[in-house]
Amino acid sequence: MFMKVSFGAKPWIYPQPVLMIGTYDENGVANLMNAAWGGIGDTEEIRICLSSNHKTMKNILLKKVFTVSMATKKTVSECDYFGIASGNTEKDKVVKAGFHSHCCENIDAPYFDELPLTFECSLISYDEESGSLRARILNVFADEAILTDGHIDPKKLEPITFDPINNEYLLLGGSVGKAFAIGKKFFQ
Repeated sequence: MFMKVSFGAKPWIYPQPVLMIGTYDENGVANLMNAAWGGIGDTEEIRICLSSNHKTMKNILLKKVFTVSMATKKTVSECDYFGIASGNTEKDKVVKAGFHSHCCENIDAPYFDELPLTFECSLISYDEESGSLRARILNVFADEAILTDGHIDPKKLEPITFDPINNEYLLLGGSVGKAFAIGKKFFQ
């Protein structure tokens, strides 16, 4: 039998998505930020923890819309840079990283050629004290290159996850079973 080791309250959820938050500032300059604490809050809702001092949060409060993409294996270095470089001090970090931005069709927020899966979002609420941001998912669009039979293919997307314990980015592994099917054996 294995002993369990207690670590206290920690934000250690696996997998933890590496979310890339795209915004425009007051001058229409695209900004991109790496946000490690976030995920789906409901069928059409995403939640992210962002402190109010981030340029991204200031932009979201200004425009009330933004995009969320997933960092990928192919873009890991650039996406890490977007987590290290502050939009408050690095004014042109999207260009420095070699990314290409375009305005979404439905909202005044940028999407990026290099990030193949994008969520268009509108702000529902933000609590400055806790940093809790809630947003409605308005639309999801994907590059055809990551589709198989018209569906998003995680093997082609190659999303990465953040390991908060070891400060590493990890690639998600392969399938271990069909959801809502593999557990049916226990009904017998």
